[in-house]
Amino acid sequence: MVFTGAGLSTESGIPDFRGPGGLWTRYRPIQFGDFIASEDARREAWRRRFETYGEMQSARPNRGHIAVARLACHGKVASVITQNVDGLHQASGVPDDKIIELHGNATYARCLTCSKRFELEVIRDRFESTGRPPCCDLCGGLVKTATISFGQPMPREEMARARAETLACDLFLAVGSSLVVYPAASFPVLAKRNGAHLAILNREATGLDEVADSVLNLEIGPTLGEAFGVP
Repeated sequence: MVFTGAGLSTESGIPDFRGPGGLWTRYRPIQFGDFIASEDARREAWRRRFETYGEMQSARPNRGHIAVARLACHGKVASVITQNVDGLHQASGVPDDKIIELHGNATYARCLTCSKRFELEVIRDRFESTGRPPCCDLCGGLVKTATISFGQPMPREEMARARAETLACDLFLAVGSSLVVYPAASFPVLAKRNGAHLAILNREATGLDEVADSVLNLEIGPTLGEAFGVP
């Protein structure tokens, strides 16, 4: 089992939301309830999304992503649980059915009513031409990036899959996560309590270093790349 956080993707040029220069250091997060209730909040949410659109569109998988993909494709990793919303695991070649996105995906949008998928290019063109937050052209529902916002329930299916995969693993490798955001950070704890070896690779100390079996405070991409033969 591989569990990944923002630290894996910062090496691809995507700022950590909480880190220096991250979105949440500049703006207060928009609560899900506010997004539903207020057109102004929805407009601001979309403005922020397109402010960082170029960074995410131009980002490419780094050596760490590719190493994880190789392990997954060779049957060494049963699944990849990720807190990231950038789609870089998919881009690196991890099979879709092995990826569990706890916080959703910011590379596309969905209608909150009928779940129709919208590509961001289409949404951006509409937003820039009208200045109005998008609505679904199928049912009229509100359209939102396919991410989990503050105050929004965690996805039941993904949480259930993550729990099942965690309980089935013998090695839980946490990569690039501070392991302080719950409920996501509960999975490495669950794995450890269930008898799995808990290994952590992160540049800085994490909230679970004291209970881990192995801890490496190193650069992520170079470390995984060297370990698994990714040039």
